[in-house]
Amino acid sequence: MNSPADRISETPDIDFPFIEGFSAFNKLGGATQTFLSGLARYTTDFFVPYLISTHYFQQAESDHLPKSSPLDNLESYLKLNDFNNELMGRGVSSALDMVNNYAQKEMGDFLQAMYQSVFALNNHDLNAFATRQAELMDRVVRIYPQMIQDIEPEYGFHFERGVHERVAETDRFYLYQITPSDGLTVRMDAKPVCILPPYVLGANILGFLPGENKSYVHCFANQGIPTYIRILKDIKTTEALQTMTAEDDARDTRLFCETIFKRHGKPVTLNGYCQGGYNALCNLLSGELDDLVDAFITCVAPMDGTRSLGLAEFLKRLPKRFNDLAYGTKTLPNGNKVADGKLMGWVYKLKSIETEQPLNAFFRDIKMLTAKNGAPVKISKTAAALNYWLAAERFDLPLAITRISFASYNIPITADGTLPIQLFGQKLNLNRIKEKGIPWLICYGTHDDLVEKETALAPLDYISAEVTPFPKGHVAIATSWSDPKSACALHTRFGDGNWRGPVRFQLDLDDAF
Repeated sequence: MNSPADRISETPDIDFPFIEGFSAFNKLGGATQTFLSGLARYTTDFFVPYLISTHYFQQAESDHLPKSSPLDNLESYLKLNDFNNELMGRGVSSALDMVNNYAQKEMGDFLQAMYQSVFALNNHDLNAFATRQAELMDRVVRIYPQMIQDIEPEYGFHFERGVHERVAETDRFYLYQITPSDGLTVRMDAKPVCILPPYVLGANILGFLPGENKSYVHCFANQGIPTYIRILKDIKTTEALQTMTAEDDARDTRLFCETIFKRHGKPVTLNGYCQGGYNALCNLLSGELDDLVDAFITCVAPMDGTRSLGLAEFLKRLPKRFNDLAYGTKTLPNGNKVADGKLMGWVYKLKSIETEQPLNAFFRDIKMLTAKNGAPVKISKTAAALNYWLAAERFDLPLAITRISFASYNIPITADGTLPIQLFGQKLNLNRIKEKGIPWLICYGTHDDLVEKETALAPLDYISAEVTPFPKGHVAIATSWSDPKSACALHTRFGDGNWRGPVRFQLDLDDAF
């Protein structure tokens, strides 16, 4: 008779499928917890500006309510309720579509794994499915956000490191000369360029990832062009910036252009990106930059916001009473009032609620970070830097500057080419560009849903300008196409129209000087 030990040794290997099944469901449970944690964070990021906006709303309404009749108040609130319901409906509808599309994709794999587990007593597929889900959720909720934070030392200019020379300053701005990133020497006798970044989006998007050869500003400097950029001081601590006027913007720009002219002995090319382009145009039309600026470049700049298919239409649907800067105005501890930059960024999200509501944004990142055909997912520095910019780079604005943008999105350019604002008490007319003989290159994004083609090219109804279309969206010129090896490199001609990039435009101006 065999001993108990012998009988155990003779027993065939026993597969315990329930153990692997238990492990699979444990992983699925963990993945679900991680999913809910991530969704909560995306939701919080979206709704924090909403809570801020309710505070501003209460402040503004405490002033507006007593000044309007009860009937007018009721009518305005009913219209606002309709507006909110329409926004909510669009957001919920898009969320359901996103969840449905994702569920259809994943449910087939899950049901197949469950079938194998229940009817074939094989939990390998279920365990593999659970492992993939757990790894995906960890990648989206933990690894990716950490990469976004870790990209900060590589992102933007970091002027505090002393790489770029500060050559001038005013009470509101610094002027830096950009040092080439590839060791080239700047040609001091070349035609210089002065770049005006947008206020609310910040300057760092124009110095995106210099170490990866993706920086709009370095595209100029790396060609030996004397390249300067105007940088805002910290609005939280700079009272002169908090209270600045549009005339201050023009005067400071003039001072900087004078400084650059003296350093190089040549007139400046003024180059404005996004909102910086519109402010640059106003400065030019005011005459403040006469004899200092002889060429103009704008990139994705909103020249007539009323032609916007997105934001302008959004503002038109908003009840007129609430289309007021008072509902986005922050009072600082010193009593000065500024426009809340984060809230303005949130308005753009509301405008595109179908794609920017939290569930859609969360699932968009899940889709982006899902492994393809079993291949490991590589999270690019570009994606991390873009998300860092979206999360961290929103700045408050002086109210006077905000009023300029507000007017441009609510009042169209007149039939004779006059802008809806004035500087130094004078009208600003586009025909002055033609009268002064200033060559103008207008660059726009073919898929830009922030500053659409119609908005950027509005001046063409009044004067002539050279136009260069770039594929992709609002910041592609400063990111994708700032790579010198890209298909639309800024220092080249490209595309079916043999279009000139802004750096090529500048180089050709220098050759012709």
